[in-house]
Amino acid sequence: MKIFTAKQLQELDAYTVRNEPIESYDLMERAATAMTKVLLSRFGEKRKYIVFAGPGNNGGDALAIARMLAVKGATIDAYIFNTGKRISENCAANVTKLSGMKTVRVTEITKQFDLVPLSADDIVIDGLFGNGINKPLAGGYASLVNYINAQDATVVSIDVPSGLMCEDNTFNVLSNVIRADITLSVELPKLSFFLPDTGHLAGEVINVPIGLSRKYIDINKTPYTTQSPEDVAPLLMRRDAFGHKGVFGHGLLIAGSYGMAGAAVMAARAAMRSGIGKLTVHIPSSCLDIMQISVPEAVLSIDSGLKYFTRAENAVTYDAVAVGPGLGNFHDTATALIEEVRNCPRPLVIDADGINILAEHRTWLSQLPRNTILTPHPGEFARLIDSKLSGYAALEAARNMAMKYQFYIVLKGHYTAINTPTGHTFINCGGNSGMATAGSGDVLTGIILALLSEGYDAGDACRLGVAIHSLAGDMAAAELSQEAMTASDIVSHLPGAFLRLHELQRQAHSSNNPHQ
Repeated sequence: MKIFTAKQLQELDAYTVRNEPIESYDLMERAATAMTKVLLSRFGEKRKYIVFAGPGNNGGDALAIARMLAVKGATIDAYIFNTGKRISENCAANVTKLSGMKTVRVTEITKQFDLVPLSADDIVIDGLFGNGINKPLAGGYASLVNYINAQDATVVSIDVPSGLMCEDNTFNVLSNVIRADITLSVELPKLSFFLPDTGHLAGEVINVPIGLSRKYIDINKTPYTTQSPEDVAPLLMRRDAFGHKGVFGHGLLIAGSYGMAGAAVMAARAAMRSGIGKLTVHIPSSCLDIMQISVPEAVLSIDSGLKYFTRAENAVTYDAVAVGPGLGNFHDTATALIEEVRNCPRPLVIDADGINILAEHRTWLSQLPRNTILTPHPGEFARLIDSKLSGYAALEAARNMAMKYQFYIVLKGHYTAINTPTGHTFINCGGNSGMATAGSGDVLTGIILALLSEGYDAGDACRLGVAIHSLAGDMAAAELSQEAMTASDIVSHLPGAFLRLHELQRQAHSSNNPHQ
């Protein structure tokens, strides 16, 4: 699903009005009808709804919803904020219609607003400001937002929580943004819903289709696209029924150091659970017994160093290479790392301490092969760019780095972002906070290594790897709870994740070939 900018969303509305054609008021009615249906299915008609409507079209949406809920028998208190006395035409039309209903209490605020009591049983409809806002809320509106946020009522925002900008909130005052329990996003999601500093403000996001122009959506480009399991299932390759282990690839994993053998174990187990034919793990001799016992399926290559990686391996005989989990950050390791990766002839993944070493030797980035995959978590990425950025700024920095160096930057998080050399970013919809546990990133490295070894190109390996990782994490959380999960549980649920993708692939094939 595409993620458009605020400007594109406004153009999409206008394009629909011009080309359907449809009057803008009728389009508002269509949106309100769709959102009312969602509210009734979630909360029913026997509830009290407190509607806060601004003077623009977002307020018009909220008032139209209030009218439709009232027709169904809901109790409605509506407050229209028109302090600047510049109410939009569509909003004014909805004020008139709502005011004519005897069962609805309508209050227009032109000066001071006396705060109304809100109970835990109330449903607040937030229609103060929509996707056109471009500066932080202040004054009376900020006070109102803070009051609503302090109450126990359930808050449902129309299209976007009031005060939240659709993309860049770097200079926003986030304390003056509505904290929604549910956001009814019109047609498409907003980028800020997926960012770590702002996503929580949207609560549960429900995309509500209202029939906006499919032609506009199809022909207009955006750097951001979401991906779901349904989106990536077609990427899964058919396995050769007569294949042997050589057909399914031989991967090299360089990982582990004294006291950090577990990272190598997690990555190796994940690779072995992700379809690879053969895996060689290059480790220091101190990790030998642990690896031999923990991953008996793996072939071991022993480094000349006792406690850490000191010698580059010849990667020519392998199909893909991953380096980094648990390596440590030693001088000899750094020297061996750049020797290993500088002229690596095979698809390459760098994670964890591999990234930390590069952060201390940034000039080495330009020596890495094109299409190298880096998989940093936010802390590692901050070290890599020598700047602690968050939200939109961090995502843009990752996207720009991917284009500059022609890398894939897999920026891990609740919504992991796969930044490609072409400047396109896929945002993965899946995963949970139970995956925020030691070793989870090592598991992802192992999955991607296996996929590269099997012959997937770097882009598909990143997209599939992230999706499989998050699916397994969600399955583990469903069975064990987020609190009780470990990285090993993610590995244990990889078979279920693959089975789910195969099921989705079969369903898609059946729907495309109904007579088969």
